[in-house]
Formats: sequence, C-alpha cells, structure tokens
Amino acid sequence: METFDLSGVVRRIRRRADLSQRELAEACGVPQSAVAQAETGRRDLGATLLARAAGLAGLRLALLDGSGREVAGMAPDAVRDLGGRRFPAHLDTHHSDERPGRYEHRFDRPLPWFTVDRHRGARDGLRARNGTPEDHHLPRPGDSPAERRARRRRAARDAAEERRRTAREAAREAAGPGWEDAWSCTCPAACDELDDGSGPPVHAPGCACCCDLG
Repeated sequence: METFDLSGVVRRIRRRADLSQRELAEACGVPQSAVAQAETGRRDLGATLLARAAGLAGLRLALLDGSGREVAGMAPDAVRDLGGRRFPAHLDTHHSDERPGRYEHRFDRPLPWFTVDRHRGARDGLRARNGTPEDHHLPRPGDSPAERRARRRRAARDAAEERRRTAREAAREAAGPGWEDAWSCTCPAACDELDDGSGPPVHAPGCACCCDLG
C-alpha cells in the first residue's frame, strides 16, 4: 500500500502558499512546532487541519480510487432512521416494505420508512446480483410505507382492469354480433376497491354480477 507522505504534502502546501512554518501555523491556529514536527515526520496532522492548510494554498484534499478517479464522500442528506441517526455506512438501505421481518419494529411506534440488512450473507447475495449501491437512499416524496402501499394497490387495480378489458375484447370477438346482449359486467365500484389483482376476482358483498373476468 502506498504510504502518505505528510512531510512532502505540508512542504508543498507551504511552497504553493508562500508561507513560512510560523505563518502557516498561525493561519491554522496551531503552534509552529506542530508544522515543524509534521515536516520531519515526528507528528501527524488531523485531516481537518490538513484540509484547512491546503485551502490556504488553493488546494483541497480528495479521495482517489485505483484509477485516479476522485471519489466523493457519502451524501450528507441521505435517509435516516426514525431517531434522526444515519444508518451504518457499510450497510445498504432498503424501503422497509422490501424487507419484512428484517428490522425490529415495535407496534407502539411508527413504521420505519427504511431499514438495512445486517446479515452479511443476505447483503453479499444482493450485491453479487445487483452491484453495490454508491450511497444510501436520498429522501424522495412518496417514500412513506402508506404511500408506497397505495401505489401498489393502484397499480394492481390498473393491471386487473387491463386484464378484464382484454378478456372482454376476447369474449366479444368469440361471441360475434350481439355480444353486449349476451353478457355485460355490472360490478359496482366497490369490487374494484376490494380486488387488488393478486388472485381470483374479488367481489363486494351483494354484488349481483360476480363475473369471473379477472
């Protein structure tokens, strides 16, 4: 692994900024001895202090991958848990309804919007199939469990209606002229509210039609 040449970096900063050790130390709010010892390898400098010094020379610190491409830090405004805490950086975030039973939920508390996989085997399996996400989810409108559930129900109703339409078209073609007289769906709107399209047709109590074109 390539070592970090702190001594050379500090000296480069001073040269670019045209600052003596004392001037750099004063600008960074540290003793002159801290700069001198960093240049001789007898002392380390914290990343925050080093970034401040680099800024004086018009430079900035950065993370680079093996190909020299700059890698940004994780997003500061990524989703958090219900306590406002960041999720562990090494874990992947998921919508809570995508991981039923994978999170601890107390029913006297609101349902969390996001959760994580703590089991390494499950996490590694997902990453092998889908790749490793660059970051945690960013907050978006409609991420709440209730809104996601409502979208799934709407999508299921739309899919069920499309299947019924296709079935009616097929029945019309098979029956030929007079099909409308032979059969007509009279299901009330309540049937559509109950039927999420996940199985056989569901009818509301008292539905006189009870058609099977699901």
